[in-house]
Amino acid sequence: MGTFFETLRDRNSTLFFFGLVCLAVAAVCFVLSRVTTTEVHHVNAWLKPLKFALSIAVYSWTMGWYCHYLTGFNLGVFNWTVVALWGFELLYIAYRASRGELSHFNQTSSWTSTLYVLMAVAATVVTLYTAYVGVLFFRQDFPELPVQYVWGIRLGIILFVVFSLQGFAMGARLSHSVGAVNDSSNLFIVGWSRTFGDLRVAHFIGMHALQVLPLLSYYVLKSTRWTVVLSAAYGALAAIALFQALQGRPLFPQHTNPSAPAQPNT
Repeated sequence: MGTFFETLRDRNSTLFFFGLVCLAVAAVCFVLSRVTTTEVHHVNAWLKPLKFALSIAVYSWTMGWYCHYLTGFNLGVFNWTVVALWGFELLYIAYRASRGELSHFNQTSSWTSTLYVLMAVAATVVTLYTAYVGVLFFRQDFPELPVQYVWGIRLGIILFVVFSLQGFAMGARLSHSVGAVNDSSNLFIVGWSRTFGDLRVAHFIGMHALQVLPLLSYYVLKSTRWTVVLSAAYGALAAIALFQALQGRPLFPQHTNPSAPAQPNT
């Protein structure tokens, strides 16, 4: 693990240190979630910035690692685009958490609506930039890398982009739940609903293809054919999770009182 971080720092110091900052933010949010009672719709307000900080750290380190393989790629522009846009999103979510207010789906004023739109724009720009990186991975050859690993990266980026853009389905509904308004059964830290359909499940599964597919292709499968098969199965899993959520069915259902009110999550 130490070698990984040393290599990552040499490959892309900007995203390496940005990832460390995000981990530090996540640690602070975790402590605050344990020592404060600030809540947003009955859920500790600091859990949301904690999740986003961890996710952004993982994304930053992943792309910092992959982009090293590209030739003729303006790494500086990509790095600072990621830092600026993800940094804005994380700071805004943390700020809203400190006030016990919604960050996403917040339509309480024209100002909060504008900031919510800006968050969506930031996420979209990063996603499209990632798609561009994916195009470069298809256009370029990587004779020094295992073929299955390259295909793992290519297919992982495709699924990441598709299920990242799935976030628009939540934005259009102003809710991540189907059958309730932002319901949460507090399933561990992810907070996925165990009562209603939750669009965040497919969002999570699909976006983390960015890490899962290349890692498995490199260390486990060691075969281009099996990498493609796994990618198809993984994409199908994310699609099934999306279909299930749209039907209003939770991933891990629990027996609840149908008359009990839903508790929204951030």
